Amino acid sequence: MTSPLLQVEDLHTYIGSQHILQGVDVEVPAGTVTVLLGRNGAGKTTTLRSILGLWKPARGRVVFAGQDITGWPTHAIARLGVGYVPEHRAIFRSLTVEENLRIAERRKGDFQRRRDFLFDLFPDLARLAHWPAGQLSGGQQQMLAIARALVPENRLLLIDEPSEGLAPVLIEHLIEAIRALSASLTVLLVEQNFHVARRLGVHYAILEHGRTVHQGRMSDLLAQPDLIHRYLGVTV
Repeated sequence: MTSPLLQVEDLHTYIGSQHILQGVDVEVPAGTVTVLLGRNGAGKTTTLRSILGLWKPARGRVVFAGQDITGWPTHAIARLGVGYVPEHRAIFRSLTVEENLRIAERRKGDFQRRRDFLFDLFPDLARLAHWPAGQLSGGQQQMLAIARALVPENRLLLIDEPSEGLAPVLIEHLIEAIRALSASLTVLLVEQNFHVARRLGVHYAILEHGRTVHQGRMSDLLAQPDLIHRYLGVTV
């Protein structure tokens, strides 16, 4: 098995008085796509935000590339090479596509160095580079959100619900793009659509009520339809 780039061990996170994560364990092998699965409210988004330091874990550890980053400020974690694509995209709608990408630079010149790679990955963004981001379709906005996280040369990309609200043809484009990305970096993906998750994920972890209840290889999970139905409510 590929060695983990990211390890999450017994993570507990509170939001206010609510004990949201109650023992999350996830291993994310380097150079693969790992998918966080679970029903709504299982703690998937909170796990991503806790890894990134947006929520401070009360207990447990987050280890990235062998370094314990538990409780670090978000900007310090990002500088290590961790990118984040939040749910609902969070783009700057009044700025152009290119301006959205330029403000994502971690070092001066990042966008120019990565421009060809980004526009080859998402040709629509090249064509619409000078359009206000608010005028893009939902799928194009999702492409922009992912491209923005790729402006710095990150080692790990955290992506939250990328297929949400997209038409099937756009989901296909998104799957192709994430597959292409996984050739050069590691992805931890939250995806509610199991049929998307099964096509992208090499590894998986299932959360229920803020705890990890199963993890392993996606191929092994697909051989257990009863388990999938029990925890995800999906028939395969």
